[in-house]
Amino acid sequence: MLHPKTRNSYLFTIFVCQNLPIMKKSVLIFSLMVLLYSPGIFAQWSLDVETGLAFQGYNDVRIPNETGTEFNFNGDFELQGPVIPLRIRLGFTFNERNHFFALFAPLGLNYEGSAPFDIRFQNTDFDQGEFIDGFYKFNSYRLTYRRDIYVTERWTLGAGFTAKIRDARVQLTAGEKTDKKDDLGFVPLLNLFAEYQFDGFALWFEGDGLAGGPGRAFDLFLGGKFPVLVNLYLKGGYRFLEGGADVSDVYNFTLVNFAIVGIYWQIN
Repeated sequence: MLHPKTRNSYLFTIFVCQNLPIMKKSVLIFSLMVLLYSPGIFAQWSLDVETGLAFQGYNDVRIPNETGTEFNFNGDFELQGPVIPLRIRLGFTFNERNHFFALFAPLGLNYEGSAPFDIRFQNTDFDQGEFIDGFYKFNSYRLTYRRDIYVTERWTLGAGFTAKIRDARVQLTAGEKTDKKDDLGFVPLLNLFAEYQFDGFALWFEGDGLAGGPGRAFDLFLGGKFPVLVNLYLKGGYRFLEGGADVSDVYNFTLVNFAIVGIYWQIN
């Protein structure tokens, strides 16, 4: 039988989850499960928050794939900026080498400009010369498990897997005309991690990624961190986000580069 406090927390979890959008449930459930069932929890939490600047590489779109007009958001229109990203990742470590992470990473890009040619998008025709407001959303919600498989005084190498929920939208608007394509789906990814410790400084690589079939997805980071207070680190580096799908109803491949700064807090 559950302890009364645990039972009340469990009932509260159910109530909250029933009233949240489906994309956010997995992150909440992960956090509450760790809180309810893991001893010594507060000594093993970590919080990783990053921001910076995003730079568009390409954003090729053709919707529908067979009958739509292909255009490049970044080449045919003007990105409205600056684009300042936000990523928040909650982590939990147990038995020293096992790690769980819950990530919330929203991303929205706005574009403007006159259509360089006639564009057929979804069920709407946008004429050459019409002023277009474009919007591209790619929000990511992820749960990751990683195990460190090689650990020395300097090196840590780990591998795992990530369950990702992709919440995407492409939208075009010209005056009274507007059309959009939403895409909500699950993507399984592999996770790799490598870190090298210097004296007072750590250099590391971490990435989620998988390619094959009709699409691919890569989220790769290379950077470093150094302590500014006890258990509080300043981080910086470069993030590479690329991927897309070539399926019957959607053709879309996107590349975004990020210059990153952030903080990493290890709670002991």
